[in-house]
Amino acid sequence: MPPLPADHHTDLLIVGAGPTGLFGAYYAGFRGLSVTVLDSLPEPGGQINAMYPEKQIFDIAGFPAVRGRELVDRLLEQAAPYDPCYLLGHRAETMERTTEGAFVVTTHQGARVRAKAVIVTGGIGTFTPRPLPAAAAYEGAGLAYFVRRPDDYAGRDVVIVGGGDSALDWALTLHPLAASVTLVHRRDTFRAHPATVAAVRATGVEILTEAELTKVIGDSGDGRDIEAVEITRRDGQTHRLPCRGIIAALGFTANLGPLLGWGLEIAHRRHIPVDPAMRTSVPGIYAAGDINDYPGKVRLIAVGFGEAATAVNNAAHHIDPEQPVFPGHSTDVPTAAPAAA
Repeated sequence: MPPLPADHHTDLLIVGAGPTGLFGAYYAGFRGLSVTVLDSLPEPGGQINAMYPEKQIFDIAGFPAVRGRELVDRLLEQAAPYDPCYLLGHRAETMERTTEGAFVVTTHQGARVRAKAVIVTGGIGTFTPRPLPAAAAYEGAGLAYFVRRPDDYAGRDVVIVGGGDSALDWALTLHPLAASVTLVHRRDTFRAHPATVAAVRATGVEILTEAELTKVIGDSGDGRDIEAVEITRRDGQTHRLPCRGIIAALGFTANLGPLLGWGLEIAHRRHIPVDPAMRTSVPGIYAAGDINDYPGKVRLIAVGFGEAATAVNNAAHHIDPEQPVFPGHSTDVPTAAPAAA
């Protein structure tokens, strides 16, 4: 994926690199548009890659079951022949309208993208993992909020903190790989689905409830590698566990952030209302996926794919009114699937 220069011109800017945004990148290429995809996370895939890359998804058309990471890889592969540009690790901040009607979006790192139309596919907005204060000094050096490569934990003693679906999913995923997996949760009941809780208990994963991780012990080197952790129970007892990796699955905070200052109509400070063409209240800006809202809206990945196609087709007509909204079927277009470079 080629990097972008500090100032970049594109036909279409897609804000959000989750499944809806990635399918929009493919469809923009199919419509002959240059496209740039911007996301605050360092990797494409949005919530899927951040929260459940190894989990099976069962409601994607054509896939009886597909792992989250595989779905993201397939979407990237589908878009790749059209050479979309990706600007990752950049949060969209300000948006200005030029005298010619184009948009200039500036990121928190100072990159500027000039686009003829914009599609917002930001899911639940910018989301940030809830911190684990006792381990904050080890972020990036043993403490992780997402598990991108389960094999990295092979043969290691792992402590997972949390009681929701993500925490227990990671316990199931890592149990066959890690030397040991300990699940620490401050309550005695779990937010995760009961079937998942039962599956974790059946593996023999050590579960410590009514407990918190209160201290991290570094090794004798530079102090940045984790050697052990201390767990404090509600009754005051403290346990020291060997540990070479901590996963903090404590949930996320999410909001639309800077998008609230773009002049878009916002419903309940969370969603962007759209019309049947996925148009927002600002001409030239569209929204698709979980972030948009309209009567009867159903928030599924499958729905987002259709909304992305609708948004791109209408954006193509907005950019060039001589272009029809409906481009014909891909089976009728010889160049619909160019050979990848």
